[in-house]
Amino acid sequence: MLPPLAASFIDRHHELIVAIAVLVGAVVLLTIVDRVLKRWSARVTDRLTGGQEFSRATATRLTFGRRVVEAVIIGLAVAIALAEFDALDALGTAILTSSAITAAVLGFAARQTLANGIAGLMIAVAQPVRIGDLVTVEGQSGTVEDIGLVYTWLRTGSDARVLVPNERLATAVVRNDTVRSPTVAAEAAVWLGTDADTDAALAALDDAGLRGRIASMSADGIELIVLGPAVDPTERLQVEADMRATALGALRGAGVR
Repeated sequence: MLPPLAASFIDRHHELIVAIAVLVGAVVLLTIVDRVLKRWSARVTDRLTGGQEFSRATATRLTFGRRVVEAVIIGLAVAIALAEFDALDALGTAILTSSAITAAVLGFAARQTLANGIAGLMIAVAQPVRIGDLVTVEGQSGTVEDIGLVYTWLRTGSDARVLVPNERLATAVVRNDTVRSPTVAAEAAVWLGTDADTDAALAALDDAGLRGRIASMSADGIELIVLGPAVDPTERLQVEADMRATALGALRGAGVR
């Protein structure tokens, strides 16, 4: 039997204690579910693929599914914890009397978060990008490291992390070098002055073993595209950098600016 002081403390803070217990239980459940799902995924992988890793498409769906399960557990735990407080129940009842206004306010406030979540679900199903893909989004190139409920993580060549909101990823023009074929053609852009001799420039590139073509002309200059061989997507950036350096050296050696 509890001492009177402890019993009195529990009676006074019963709602808070229950709420904390629910949240702690949710954290424990979240840890257990995460471990169970990872072990289940490993066992299914061994059974179906003979020890090889899942494909990028399957890995993306499994990862996103685990994120959804974790979000549902957290949301239910927070809802149950808040329901323990009578004051919040009264507040909730008052709010629900104006449900239309509440729905409009909450919908407007959470529009970005909901849009990112829905976009993440669309990415997991349609899979324009997958975990492990090498992509370029709005000028940022990197390997897709994780697809969460709100953000997609890219790991750049310098091992930095770029976070792209799922909504922007779902609506942006994305270059995916690994989605259809195992190789990708390397190409690099080189700019010349508006009065440059393009014939001499193309001849200099040809002498250097490079194929070039005129891509566009504007008041800022003439854009040449240097075409390279098909390479592994992970090597594309380095190959293009080498091609660009070779092309610039050839053009300067020929006196073309």
